[in-house]
Amino acid sequence: PRQSRRRKSLAIAYEGGQGAGAEPRWEPRHWREQLQRIREMRSSRDAPVDEMGVHRCYDSSAPPEVMRYQVLLALMLSSQTKDQVTSAAMLRLRQRGLTVDSVLQMDDESLGQIIYPVGFWRNKVKYIKQTTAILKQKYGGDIPSTVEELVQLPGVGPKMAHLAMHIAWDSVAGIAVDTHVHRISNRLKWVKKETKNPEETRVALEEWLPRDLWKEINWLLVGFGQQTCLPVSPRCSQCLNQDICPAAKRL
Repeated sequence: PRQSRRRKSLAIAYEGGQGAGAEPRWEPRHWREQLQRIREMRSSRDAPVDEMGVHRCYDSSAPPEVMRYQVLLALMLSSQTKDQVTSAAMLRLRQRGLTVDSVLQMDDESLGQIIYPVGFWRNKVKYIKQTTAILKQKYGGDIPSTVEELVQLPGVGPKMAHLAMHIAWDSVAGIAVDTHVHRISNRLKWVKKETKNPEETRVALEEWLPRDLWKEINWLLVGFGQQTCLPVSPRCSQCLNQDICPAAKRL
């Protein structure tokens, strides 16, 4: 009898931290209202990411493995580069027939001339050639279908890997966090404590943000960051969240 009483007093741990004796899951104040207002501000879908983002850079009529390769290449080019510049570089590449084989046949100088002026273009030439060779040898010209394998490729970081999963494989393995998502999450206090880099922000967001929002949050916040919540001189007076944003400059 004593043993059974002990069993009854044990807390049952449910997924998401719910259940008897479990700590309620932390979530930011006002986040649902803030998110809904950001959706309203993004309803016209006219930010650079909407018109020239990676999801617009590949040839949707290409064979699936070619389409996926183009998605990955666009992501590699997009690092520290404006969407307009990435889009133009991808268009030039596609005009030459953008496949694993065509890139492997291209010399470094030609590839550099095509992708210039994307940020760090010399490094990207090296990474693109290395990654493309790996895709040819190890994956039959396709791209890996897991985040773990994607981040092993030269020049591919966590944000690119998660976006590649979203766009190329239509699979949500995690939240894609770039500088916009990182900045805005900290401004809105969507993280328990200030995070130092996008990867810390991704981990912090995934702890509380409902999984069905993981895919949407990237394009929402990126466009919001391009148009309203700018890195320098954010347009707080035009923001619907001005009254409930911890970082808002209230005039």
